[in-house]
Amino acid sequence: MPVREEQGTKAWQRRDRGTQFAIWAGWLAGTAVFVYCWQLISDKTMWHFVIDAPAQAADLGERMVPPDWAYLNKLWRPTWDTINIATLGTVLALVLAVPTAFCAARNTTPSAAIVRPIALFVIVSSRSINSLIWALVLVAIVGPGVFAGIIAIALRSIGFCAKLLYEAIEEIDESQVEAIRATGASGAQILAYGIAPQVLPAFAGISVFRWDINIRESTVLGLVGAGGIGLQLNASIMNLEWSKVTVILLVIISTVIISEWVSAKVRHAII
Repeated sequence: MPVREEQGTKAWQRRDRGTQFAIWAGWLAGTAVFVYCWQLISDKTMWHFVIDAPAQAADLGERMVPPDWAYLNKLWRPTWDTINIATLGTVLALVLAVPTAFCAARNTTPSAAIVRPIALFVIVSSRSINSLIWALVLVAIVGPGVFAGIIAIALRSIGFCAKLLYEAIEEIDESQVEAIRATGASGAQILAYGIAPQVLPAFAGISVFRWDINIRESTVLGLVGAGGIGLQLNASIMNLEWSKVTVILLVIISTVIISEWVSAKVRHAII
């Protein structure tokens, strides 16, 4: 701690002048950036709409009540499509994520110079693009429908699953692998008996966790034409049928709650 002289006695000082000046300069720079960003936001914000927002929200709430419960009978199939999009997309992602993870892990990659960078690039690319963007592109390529939603969920999930899985592979106990290798086991046997048993619990947990996330993401893919209950939500909003929107939102919330409960039970049983 710096000490300064004061009337012939030494007084404790928390920071020296250089450090204190740097802290003040940092606060000043942060404040300047905040003021500048706030000015940009203010210039591009229609404040009369913001001021009127509470009244508009109250009016919208009145239109959404009571819910149109008769519309519930038309939502079972879209809800089932949404669950299928999430489930099949997760399964497809796992099929592709497993080899990607083994190629990305330092202790299992065939080539640290070539294969591993490619696998890491696949992981980063998948995680960088939102599922809605994937769906928007795929709808333009393969057309609207559930198939585009499944592929979009899969492409989005590959990076998530592969990243967590290859980190689990890198953290395995190498002594078990060396023990199996010492018996003269082949590469496939080392993988089956030395690596797979150690990463299987992590793989199961990652799979269930990602499926739970995909249930949430698949509910909105219909907004861009990728199937599921989002199609009905978009149509109801466009037609200003707010009582139907209420029913759809309640169904989405119920589906997410049930998927969360199932996911928690499965993870608890596995872990």
